[in-house]
Amino acid sequence: MTVEEKSRTNSKFKLVGPKEIGYNVKQVDVFLDRARSYFLNADTNGLAITSHDVRTASFDPARGGYNAQAVDAAMDRIEDEFVLREKELLIKAEGEKAWMLKIGKSASLLRGRLHRPDGERFRRPTRKRVQSYNTDDVDLLCRELLTYIEDNGELSVDVVRRAVFAPAKGADGYEESQVDAFLDRVVELMAAIDIASDA
Repeated sequence: MTVEEKSRTNSKFKLVGPKEIGYNVKQVDVFLDRARSYFLNADTNGLAITSHDVRTASFDPARGGYNAQAVDAAMDRIEDEFVLREKELLIKAEGEKAWMLKIGKSASLLRGRLHRPDGERFRRPTRKRVQSYNTDDVDLLCRELLTYIEDNGELSVDVVRRAVFAPAKGADGYEESQVDAFLDRVVELMAAIDIASDA
């Protein structure tokens, strides 16, 4: 057995074909080992890891790398575990009321933007040729999120995690970075709500 064959056999996730593109194996392994060490021992040489770090982690593309869907699914589960840990630590330090206040404050901040009219929820890029997100796609998800937050609507956090929007150009669409940052906060809130309802 060659070194390459051995490494593929010992992999943590399914690998794509040698000519296909997946996630960089070393980057994924290093991050997951660090996250596991911190979760079990709260010790990564002083480098704390949060659910936000897990949610926003990214890995370079690489030929023959890890299957992206398998890694993404694992990262979602790890994020949920970190959210639960953060809830437990906050309740232990400040009580259950502090956790509920945190959820309520986050929901209130997000609700304000969700209530904005279609086409006006996010900034428009000032550069004409820069890629942006289709406003109709983003606004549709925002309306679903508003129903979820205010009317206890049915919406899975995974739908938001995997949301894909058609591309637009410049001011024809919403600024990608602002939409991404907002949805990052939404995922954080939805994960917290799911954990609160499961408690």
